[in-house]
Amino acid sequence: MSWIEKLYQTYENNTDKIDDKNDTIPLFPICHTAQNAHIQIVIDGDGNFQRASVISKDDSPTIVPCTEASASRAGIRPVNHPLCDKLQYMAGDFAAFGGEVTKGFQKKPSEPFEIYKSDLQKWCSSNCSHPKAKAILKYIKKNQVIKDLINDKILHTELKPDGSDNFIYEWWGEESDKPEIFKILNGKMQKNGKRNPWQAEAFVRWAVETPNCSDSSVTDVSLQNAWIEYSASLKANKELCFITGEPRFLADSHPAKLRNAGDKAKLISSNDSSGFTFRGRFTDDSQVADIGFEITQKAHSALRWLLARQGKVFYVKSGGQAKPRLAIVAWAVSAVDVPDPLADSDDLLSDTSIESEMKKTEKNPFGLTAQSFGIRLSQYLSGYSFKLDETDQIVIMGIDSATPGRMAVTYYRELTGSDFLQRIQSWHIGCAWLQRFSKDRIFFGAPAPKDIAQASYGTKNGDKITLDDNLQKTTVERLIPCIIDGVPLPWDIVDSCIKKATQRQSLPDWAWQKTLGIACGLYRYYFKEKENFTMGLDRERKTRDYLYGRLLAVADCLEGYALKLSNESRQTNATKLMQRFAERPCSTWKTIELALVPYKTRLSRNNKYEKELDDIHGLFTDVADYTSDGPLSGE
Repeated sequence: MSWIEKLYQTYENNTDKIDDKNDTIPLFPICHTAQNAHIQIVIDGDGNFQRASVISKDDSPTIVPCTEASASRAGIRPVNHPLCDKLQYMAGDFAAFGGEVTKGFQKKPSEPFEIYKSDLQKWCSSNCSHPKAKAILKYIKKNQVIKDLINDKILHTELKPDGSDNFIYEWWGEESDKPEIFKILNGKMQKNGKRNPWQAEAFVRWAVETPNCSDSSVTDVSLQNAWIEYSASLKANKELCFITGEPRFLADSHPAKLRNAGDKAKLISSNDSSGFTFRGRFTDDSQVADIGFEITQKAHSALRWLLARQGKVFYVKSGGQAKPRLAIVAWAVSAVDVPDPLADSDDLLSDTSIESEMKKTEKNPFGLTAQSFGIRLSQYLSGYSFKLDETDQIVIMGIDSATPGRMAVTYYRELTGSDFLQRIQSWHIGCAWLQRFSKDRIFFGAPAPKDIAQASYGTKNGDKITLDDNLQKTTVERLIPCIIDGVPLPWDIVDSCIKKATQRQSLPDWAWQKTLGIACGLYRYYFKEKENFTMGLDRERKTRDYLYGRLLAVADCLEGYALKLSNESRQTNATKLMQRFAERPCSTWKTIELALVPYKTRLSRNNKYEKELDDIHGLFTDVADYTSDGPLSGE
């Protein structure tokens, strides 16, 4: 349970970020959750309707009070939120206008509203009540929420043959006349498989205008604190919290919605007393995991905030929908920013094109840029080292869910700041190579895990390279320990990437250039303990695989140059036969060499490429190496 403690500490160190408007998903106050609101109803302090409006998508995310049960509500009888919610809970006249309640309430359509009103009444009758909550209670008791919204032209109805007004399911008129409410709702799934904007599904938030309060919204801090105080007052006696070791009000259930607003998977399930939840292990449910109510609320809120702010979430398509699976995040408990362990070197350093840097020298541009990259990376990480104290703890955490309701911690490490930065540096230096991701994106450094997965296992689909979502997720998961723990790269990933790089003819040029750079970086990292491969040409290296690679490269340049002079644009023989050359170099080289004869003639005998080929042949010290037709390695 160390992860809960670290997340709780993180929350306490970032209380100034609560409800920060600059964050996509802010840090929530405890006992609160986020909802996308569609309609805002404005009332006065006496509970009188003033006006209503449809909320734009940009202003839609709203932090609203919630209970432990409503924060993770699901099923056919979803629990109501205490203040802001959907119309079936807040409107006493919902059913009168054809509103359809969820399945579990259909026998008694008024039940959702009655429960909501009763819960709000209890809060307003307590010592923790708030004037805004009382004003809202006064208004909903009038049973005219839907009527007011129709009169204000927010909701829309049609007259039925029996003389009743019912909600319309979809807009049949001109697109230019389409009401705003139909433009913002996702819609209700119909029997024919189509999704219609079902206006009765709208989520409503309140605004209460009073003369003595400048903040009319439900995000008013005084209102939030009143709800938090009331929620705590509902708890029974304090019990021992397994996280803090202190007496605390215990949580009855734990939050969901960690990876996105629709995420129902939980890291900690409820201590259900039915079924086989704890049978055979404990005598009662309280022995399973007693965690303080405040602790779990803050820990889960911190994790949700961190994932949205600096985490990576990988989605997998299932049933036609992309669902969140693996989520990875690294953070400092002290609230100091840390580098992203899953970023490539270009994103990490916010690098620009290296073309100008490569032109600084003609002798060895690779050596210069490699050295510059090492210096820049060191300077970049030194900036973090200056901010991080030696005792600062860095946490790297991965979570995943195989089923919709259960989630697990799949990776967890706690490191000191210096250890974390050293491991990030080791990965980017060890895997550094010239990366050509596109015409405008060329950099020295390490590729990102997602790009490694695509280069190793992606398949050509038209002009694109596609990769199965599950395979991408699994590959990234296997690469994380290589970055954080320094473990060797899995050979199957390296080998697959090398083989992809030899299939030049089957890949678009941009994809091959990208795959080649990644393959070289992975090969260099895999053998870093044995050899230090340089990115520049090593004319002293005499290994068989390296020399054969040089022969192929020169043959490609020779033929390519000859074709360019004659204004021909087609693939060279070296490109066409690259995969076969990697498998049977000696016999394939004879084919390539014969094909080069007419191009050598075009360029005259004393061309530099022919001289280079002669020099390379002279470096083979063992005839058996040259004549062997065994496959080449990635060298």
